[in-house]
Amino acid sequence: MLMAGTILAGLPVAGMAQDAPADPEATQPPAPAAAQTAAPAATQQGEIVQTISVAGAQRLEAQTILSYIRLRPGEEWSQVVGDEVLKDIYATELFATADVRFENGNVLITVVENPVINRIILEGNDRIKNDKIVPEIRLAPRQIFTRSKVRADVARIIELYKRQGRFAATVEPQMVQLAQNRVDVVFEIDEGPKSKVQQINIIGNEAFSDGDLRGEMITKQARLLSILSSNTSYDPDRLAFDQQKLRQFYLTQGYADFRVVSAVAELTPDQRDFIITYVVEEGERYKFGEVKVESELRDFDSASMTGRLPMQRGDWYNAEQVENTVEQLTDLAGTFGYAFADVAPQFNRSKEDLTMDVTFLLREAPRVYVERIDVNGNTLTQDKVVRREFRVAEGDAFNSLQVKRSAARINSLGFFQENFEITQVEGSAPDRIILEANVEEQATGELQLSAGFSSLESFILQGSIRQRNFRGRGQTVGLSLNYSRFSRSAQASFSEPYLFDRNISAGVDVYRKDYSNFGFNRNRNSTFEQSTTGFSLRAGVPLSEYSSLFASYTLNNDNVSIDEGRFFSDTDGDGIATCDPFLATRFLCDAIGERTSSILGLTFSIDSTDSRLRPTRGRNLSITTEYAGLGGSVKYLRVRGKAGQYYPLPAGFILALTAEGGAIRSFEDRGIPGTDDVRLTDRFFLGEPQIRGFDIRGVGPRVLRRPIIDPDGDGIGEVVTDRDSIQDDALGGTAYYMGRAEIEIPLGTGARELGLRPSVFLDVGGLFNITNPILLQNPLGGEFFNPQRDANGNPIFFKPGANGELSTTVAIPEGDPIPEGFLAQGNTIPAFEEVFLGDSPSPRISVGIGVNWNSPFGPFRIDLAHVLKKQPGDDTKLFSFNVGTQF
Repeated sequence: MLMAGTILAGLPVAGMAQDAPADPEATQPPAPAAAQTAAPAATQQGEIVQTISVAGAQRLEAQTILSYIRLRPGEEWSQVVGDEVLKDIYATELFATADVRFENGNVLITVVENPVINRIILEGNDRIKNDKIVPEIRLAPRQIFTRSKVRADVARIIELYKRQGRFAATVEPQMVQLAQNRVDVVFEIDEGPKSKVQQINIIGNEAFSDGDLRGEMITKQARLLSILSSNTSYDPDRLAFDQQKLRQFYLTQGYADFRVVSAVAELTPDQRDFIITYVVEEGERYKFGEVKVESELRDFDSASMTGRLPMQRGDWYNAEQVENTVEQLTDLAGTFGYAFADVAPQFNRSKEDLTMDVTFLLREAPRVYVERIDVNGNTLTQDKVVRREFRVAEGDAFNSLQVKRSAARINSLGFFQENFEITQVEGSAPDRIILEANVEEQATGELQLSAGFSSLESFILQGSIRQRNFRGRGQTVGLSLNYSRFSRSAQASFSEPYLFDRNISAGVDVYRKDYSNFGFNRNRNSTFEQSTTGFSLRAGVPLSEYSSLFASYTLNNDNVSIDEGRFFSDTDGDGIATCDPFLATRFLCDAIGERTSSILGLTFSIDSTDSRLRPTRGRNLSITTEYAGLGGSVKYLRVRGKAGQYYPLPAGFILALTAEGGAIRSFEDRGIPGTDDVRLTDRFFLGEPQIRGFDIRGVGPRVLRRPIIDPDGDGIGEVVTDRDSIQDDALGGTAYYMGRAEIEIPLGTGARELGLRPSVFLDVGGLFNITNPILLQNPLGGEFFNPQRDANGNPIFFKPGANGELSTTVAIPEGDPIPEGFLAQGNTIPAFEEVFLGDSPSPRISVGIGVNWNSPFGPFRIDLAHVLKKQPGDDTKLFSFNVGTQF
């Protein structure tokens, strides 16, 4: 930081954000001290100027300086003439000081030129960076330094901080003298805190409390709980908007005469924050009088439309309801082809009985037809991709609802700018209209490489590439790779939304997925591995504007395997090692093997939401039926249903209600006692992230294998209940249901810019309905030795070496003599008991809060959940998060 600079002498340039000079005259500098003694003697009055000369000039020619003054040789000299010469010179703003002397007919002008600016330096600006401030500064290197320009730049910088809500900011200019009459100009900035609104006072309100009215305003008082809101900062524009908000509120409550008398913002005594005071007049409260519709359009019956109006005589007057009715009548006229329908509400106020008569007049207008549809601005996307989303065609009668739906469908493509709208332009005749789709294409290719950490799967690597508008035809192609501790997958996909230019969607997916299941609740030791290789074909047709039917065919090859070294033993003594239920549990032994699934699926879908990614209103519904048995080795029928309803609430809140459920039934009789006919890998599983507050696969039927110990050595066993020491194997279920209610909480502009979206939620769910498994038990004292075997099933023996090390290992067939000194290699199965828990349709309930954050290092989701209701065996979890980074 340049601290050796000298303050600009004699110049009150330093300014604060709340008292920057507004008068242009205030920026004119006072005459320097050297100029206060301009012309000497009055005895020289009346003499004639013979010559005029200049001294002290360095960069400017003498003739150039003389051209700035009005005095010429031959004119009469006087004190007034000398003052005018000084004024002319200082008006150029090129000189720091000037002196005029007259002697014996000769005028000598002595000047000291203003320095040249070497560079502009900003210090102390952290909140507003140089690239925002420098364009506001008019001074620049190699320009002539002037004090008035410094003042103007100080005012501009302060104004910039005022627009950021920092009214306590100060700017102090300094000048650092350099050689050759050059200077560095340093603006030392003290940004100060952001000016807050400490108090909002309202005077004159009787019908509503101060708190009710403050709740209607955008500006909020600075309080501890509003720390994340940007609406607590003072903004003059927001002050004017809040006056409109107050008026709108009162007009919805019947106060048609309401007005804001004054709105004053005053600085607090410490000059840092503001106190805002509103003075209001509520006036009288009105009710609706006669409310009717008068239509000049032949397709509308006035009496019938009057009967359908939402307001009735005697209701409190509501201006917002009137505006909504005007919009609805305009849309209604638009659906009948009256694109230029004019709905004018006419008011008749009666102050005697405090009623407001309202007449909605539909003026005569021609019925309009679509003359032409123009698509402009698309350079990559083919015209047909946009045109096929229009719900009206050239020559059709104009329909405003269909036009809005067309815009929504084009928006849903995701190829163009957000909030796209279709423009309506008058056609070649009064009854013709042109629809223009003026699009701005945006990037549709996506390349993502990410790494992160999840509380579910530890370290995660993901990579994907996708093009959502392949060749400008609206096709989607993609390739994705995923790797984590418990899962690995690769998938390639292709989708065609309009097959052969018909309204039929089609697609294909080819994939390989490897999944490692863990059975120990905390240690996450893998118990079995499942690999799936397959492909899926899909096609869909629309049934109506909002409903569709999709069909799919899937062929999967699944292979479930376990670690033979850990879970296999020769249980029959025939020299062949097989899966040992005492090591791997019975249900897991029944699941291993290879099978093929040939699945035919059918989905009926309804979707009227405003966005498929982040809906705020509307509903969606889907029912999916899958039948496995057209070939393959498994046969089942699986049905699932999903539904969602989204409501925009006041003040920017969004309520989402979702429900889901499903069931599966097997058509196989596997003939294995204690084993459900539905295979383990085909069942449903619940837990995190479907139901927050529970661990992954933490809900539903499960077998707990609990160790039995004898800590006192008295032969009496104790069952270990510590979940960290218990083998926990989730069995899944053949039926499930889930429900969720979630409210997204709006934050201020600053928090939204950070990408923060908090919410509160309630999750409900249940998983149930499997055959009770056959449980095993190894009682205390019943421990047995499980020998390790080679690939041929022969037990392995070893001979201890020096210091207890293994010297030699050898496999010896059953019945052969064991060489002296060799010992069997293996492990002893400790005592345990198995219990079956969790197979109950009773609901599991959790509540909590969560936050989505688009952080600088990637998307971040954190949830804090508390379980209100659970079933024995369920595995709960308070805290979960997921974070990643993109590079």
